[in-house]
Amino acid sequence: MHVTVDVKGEDTHEFDLNAVATDADRGPTYADLLREVDLSPHEVSVLVDGRPVPEDQPVDHDHVTVLRLIKGG
Repeated sequence: MHVTVDVKGEDTHEFDLNAVATDADRGPTYADLLREVDLSPHEVSVLVDGRPVPEDQPVDHDHVTVLRLIKGG
């Protein structure tokens, strides 16, 4: 499955889930996708269809929106 990760206000990334590195036995999680775009679950919220999803949940949608909670310094 191909997944689009839209980091709001920044870039959009395309991934083939079969190529995403994972630590889970059940397949890539949303946290794995965040690692691929060099973001931490502590600094973002992951949304699917406008609703937040836990980062340890397996990816089951083809479009993910990522909102940064903190930016700048």
